[in-house]
Amino acid sequence: MADSENRTDGWEKEVLEKLALASLHEHRRARQWGIFFKSLTFIYLFILLFLATDLFTGDEMSRVRKHTALVELRGVISPDSVSSADNVNAGLQEAFKDAKTQGVILRINSPGGSPVQAGYINDEIRRLRAEYPQIPLYAVIEDVCASGGYYVASAADKIYVDKASVVGSIGVLMNGFGFTGAMEKLGVERRLITAGENKAFLDPFSPLNTQQEKYAREMLSDIHGQFIQVVQQGRGKRLKETPDMFTGMVWTGQKSIELGLADAMGSAEYVAREIIKAEHIVDYTTREGFAERFARRFGAVTAETLISAGLGWGVR
Repeated sequence: MADSENRTDGWEKEVLEKLALASLHEHRRARQWGIFFKSLTFIYLFILLFLATDLFTGDEMSRVRKHTALVELRGVISPDSVSSADNVNAGLQEAFKDAKTQGVILRINSPGGSPVQAGYINDEIRRLRAEYPQIPLYAVIEDVCASGGYYVASAADKIYVDKASVVGSIGVLMNGFGFTGAMEKLGVERRLITAGENKAFLDPFSPLNTQQEKYAREMLSDIHGQFIQVVQQGRGKRLKETPDMFTGMVWTGQKSIELGLADAMGSAEYVAREIIKAEHIVDYTTREGFAERFARRFGAVTAETLISAGLGWGVR
């Protein structure tokens, strides 16, 4: 009987020990995960603090002395791109407002884009040049400055290119597709109901309407005329017009100088050093900073990790 009681007590003691050890391990594991996430948070905040300190010391200190201001215009010009009128104009405004700015360089590498956005930038350049007449603005073209890109560049005091740059494309286009032949072969019937005879203007699933095509050509011609006027106004007597100048043709940087579409060869560094006489360059381009990109990506990765671990929030 005594042996039976001893065995029972030993079994219960063993179970209690196992439960205690399991609880201890679970507590340690929870504490380790807590330390891990606290460390990640600390590192994240430290990086943000470091970047903020760097921005307010390095960048602000660089603006204390006289400098050349740089604003980049890269890629397609559109409302939702880095080269939107809002972004480019914001950078230009900051550059001109700085009392230490000796001159502004708008460095362009763009195939064009929205004529409206390009027009906004062109207008803002003219406004800023009138408000700050002592600060020159030079356009520096890298690989491409075509269509809307050149629309913007034409507002500059001077345009600098590389001999192999591609310049021009002073024209306007509207493109699309027609699917009526494919639909006929596939046996697809187009069912379109409108109120207003031109509501389905140039609908790609309907046969081309000659009257609508004529109207579209007239509209493009009006916009093309505006483009030509802006270029003629910006370049003035420097422009040596040829029959194909406004046909949408493009030229090399070297040829564009001969035609008066550009003024001289030169990089941003050359213009800052030799033309503006302020070799130190400060970048005023409005762009998403490293801290913002890191925060966005870190947040996305963290959320994905939590969801994968079953710790996310949501409606099920």
